[in-house]
Amino acid sequence: MGTLHFMLAQGDTGGGISTPGLILACLVVLVLGVVVGFLVAGMVTKSTLSSAKAEAAAVIERAKDEARNEADKVRLESERKALERKEKFDDEMEAMRAELRETERRLGKREDLIDRKEETLSLKEKSLSETGEALRTREAKLSEREQEIETLREQQTDRLQEIAAMSREDAKTELLARVEEDSRLEIAKVVRTVAERAEDEAKEKAREITLMAVQRYATEHTSESTVRSVAIPSDDMKGRIIGREGRNIRAIEKATGVDIIVDDTPGVIVVSCFDKVRQAVAVEALEKLIADGRMHPTRIEEVVEKTASEIHERVIQAGKDAALEVNLGGLHPKVIEAMGKMHYRTSYGQNVLRHSVEVAFLSQIIADQLGLDGKLARRCGFLHDIGKAMDHEMEGGHPKIGMDFARQHGEKDEAVLNAIGGHHGDIPSTTFYTPIVMAADAVSSARPGARRESMERYIQRLNDLQDIALAQPGVVEAHAIQAGREVRVMVDAAKINDDEAYLIAHDIAKRVADEMTFPGEIRVTVLRETRAIEVAR
Repeated sequence: MGTLHFMLAQGDTGGGISTPGLILACLVVLVLGVVVGFLVAGMVTKSTLSSAKAEAAAVIERAKDEARNEADKVRLESERKALERKEKFDDEMEAMRAELRETERRLGKREDLIDRKEETLSLKEKSLSETGEALRTREAKLSEREQEIETLREQQTDRLQEIAAMSREDAKTELLARVEEDSRLEIAKVVRTVAERAEDEAKEKAREITLMAVQRYATEHTSESTVRSVAIPSDDMKGRIIGREGRNIRAIEKATGVDIIVDDTPGVIVVSCFDKVRQAVAVEALEKLIADGRMHPTRIEEVVEKTASEIHERVIQAGKDAALEVNLGGLHPKVIEAMGKMHYRTSYGQNVLRHSVEVAFLSQIIADQLGLDGKLARRCGFLHDIGKAMDHEMEGGHPKIGMDFARQHGEKDEAVLNAIGGHHGDIPSTTFYTPIVMAADAVSSARPGARRESMERYIQRLNDLQDIALAQPGVVEAHAIQAGREVRVMVDAAKINDDEAYLIAHDIAKRVADEMTFPGEIRVTVLRETRAIEVAR
């Protein structure tokens, strides 16, 4: 193109080249340019194609490498997952095998237990068969012995009639006495054998037997005194307590609900009331008024109101303390208040609230020994006398009043309600816990020091106990010990053997139970010993 411009420039300047020639030169140059352009384009295109082919080959190679890498990754991932599934499967199989082994072990243990039970049952059955056979043999021997005795009796009767000229009735009496004496040892052996066998076989029935036995300990309840005395410094104070035309004493009686008895007894006035809380309020209020010296209706009302508030707080606190001591929760506030009121009530000098706490723990001990629910028994024992807190306000005995009160204030357990209503035998026992509470109630009331008992009745009971023991043949000495809870009996070892000693203990215990009235239980211990004494000189 530069040449073309040069040539055109020369033509323009008159260089001697004609226009056709110029055109021809331009065409030649143009053709050459086109040919050169095509050649260059072909070369560029060929170079581009080569470069593209190389790049495509490289891309394809990279793609193949990536595909191989991805395939390796997929294969490795598949192998890893397969390995994990295999390990999981192996773990599951191992767990199943362990479970199967444990099941097999348990089944084997159960089979061993069943085999042992079968063996035990077989032994028991064999023992029972042997015992039955022995009893049948003994029965046959006894029948033979009876026939022999009958024959001997007839012979002795005839002989006695011939020798002593005795009547048939006299001979019969004499013979029976001799037979009884001869058979006493055999009877004692049979009694001892039967008792020992019964003791060995009684484990399964121990609970029922114990519960039936403890019911005999229940005793009746006698109400305590309903009067208390308040000491006064002088007889002039009696006049101030009565007041002008009796207005002070009427104000006290109206405010407290008690009866004030002022008589000729020097130094005291008497407060009478069936409600022990009101009585306590009246006594404490009177003591405050006497100490203060001011005595008029307005002052009386103020002191009584303040004292009643203090007593009420003490009642609530006493109920809470008792419930906390026996570790019982969920009690209605009214129930706690009722239990606290019993802090001011006594029976034969025994505080009823402390008695209830004691019965609660005794009931738990008995229930635990029998395999029952100790906590439920403790609740039954704690609430058994709750009716005493309001029996002066309602008709009926305290068991029924207490049962209705407990049911009204949220007590739903039938065992607790039956123990409250039936611990004196007013209603039939429907659970094991009622006779347990009956026994615990009697034990708490009858333990030494729990209640007042006259010295005369105490001594008489000890004498009766010793007399019953001394009345048995072969008894040398008898001593009541432990406040009449046990009697020690010494027998003549030359006349009484071990079997007869057992029979004597049984006879004494039976006579004591039938002929005497006593709280709790009395243990009869028969002692038989042989002493050999020699003096060395």
